Amino acid sequence: MAQEQHAPVITIDGPGGSGKGTISQMVANHFQWKLLDSGALYRLVGLAARNHGVALDNEVGLGVLAQHMDVQFIATDPDTPADVILEGDKVTREIRTEEAGAAASAVAALPSVREGLFKRQQDFQEPPGLVADGRDMGTVVFPNAELKIYLTASAEERANRRYKQLQAKGMDVSLPDLLKGIQERDHQDMNRAIAPLKPADDAIVIDSSEMSIQQVFDKVIEEAAQRGIS
Repeated sequence: MAQEQHAPVITIDGPGGSGKGTISQMVANHFQWKLLDSGALYRLVGLAARNHGVALDNEVGLGVLAQHMDVQFIATDPDTPADVILEGDKVTREIRTEEAGAAASAVAALPSVREGLFKRQQDFQEPPGLVADGRDMGTVVFPNAELKIYLTASAEERANRRYKQLQAKGMDVSLPDLLKGIQERDHQDMNRAIAPLKPADDAIVIDSSEMSIQQVFDKVIEEAAQRGIS
């Protein structure tokens, strides 16, 4: 209990492409708190599985990887995402591909993987506070968080955002394929038996389909202030 009092938590959950990563980074920078990108951990399990030749349906092997991955998050610039290091290799961009996202959804449905990462995620709760970005941060990992946000947007809007992001990086992508992938991942995440994607009962649901990043950020800060977080 003492740890919670000294290290408040804001959880920001939601489907892929909802903007939760960007908002989480902005909120963490605003409060100068720690940041947990839990989705990166699941993407890293998928990447580690590929690197070590472990099949995505090998639950025992994936559980072992989840418990023993050599992972580092190195933040060098408060305005950019932290560098992600897996077993000594920088994989910051590699884990953001559509393939990595699909693998993350697959492994996240496995109980042994979720159990392997559960304690590791909770260990990120340190003073002065934590912003936890993911899909089950408010429902499972930090059920007593001071503020829970569920950020969503239409599948079409999320696909369009992702399309623009990838095009800006010079990648050749198909908008229909991105939309199909998002819809399939949503279905998998929302219907898995373990910790399905859904808002916590006490979460503030924000639909960002027609909102700017700044408007979403302002709404989260407003909700935080109402709870004495400043």
